[in-house]
Amino acid sequence: QVQLMESGGGLVQAGGSLRLSCAASGSIFSINVLEWHRQAPGKQRELVAKIPNGGTPYYADSVKGRFTISRDNAKNSVYLQMNSLKPEDTAVYYCKMLIVPTAPRALTMYWGQGTQVTVSS
Repeated sequence: QVQLMESGGGLVQAGGSLRLSCAASGSIFSINVLEWHRQAPGKQRELVAKIPNGGTPYYADSVKGRFTISRDNAKNSVYLQMNSLKPEDTAVYYCKMLIVPTAPRALTMYWGQGTQVTVSS
């Protein structure tokens, strides 16, 4: 059974920084794409950033230049460094991973439980 555990959310003033972490545990054969999404109240969930295995990171225009996604394959983890935070970044942030478990060997999507990020003006 594969599970994702997120941490690092909280309350911060505008202009501040937060670092989100997401670690996968369980019987994992490989991890492909790692992503961060967010969902603000009354809005649809949106892709914030993604990083493929060995590929170039992608960022939504709204966070480009302020957020940095990174991964640690040895720890089955993905991180999101968020700088220069704005009130409009307030949302629940979710990590998503495309993982091949040890059994069955099938590419499967997993989501974290979500972590609240609140940016005050």
